Amino acid sequence: MLKGEKEIGQLARAYGVHPVTINKWKKDFIEKGAEVFGGNESVGEYEKRLRDLERLLGQKEVEIALLKNFLAEN
Repeated sequence: MLKGEKEIGQLARAYGVHPVTINKWKKDFIEKGAEVFGGNESVGEYEKRLRDLERLLGQKEVEIALLKNFLAEN
């Protein structure tokens, strides 16, 4: 609907939703979409979390390699 590919009436019939409801959802999305779906702050938090997890994964891989070498020597 946001792209204008389908009319509100078509979407309303297809999904069994009243056209007024679809218009309200569209208005809410335009006004609050970034807030609802995560603004820049949320993205930054997820990127930091991803970096932390990647670092932790790297540490675990090193630990596993060291343990394999230790077990192979014994």
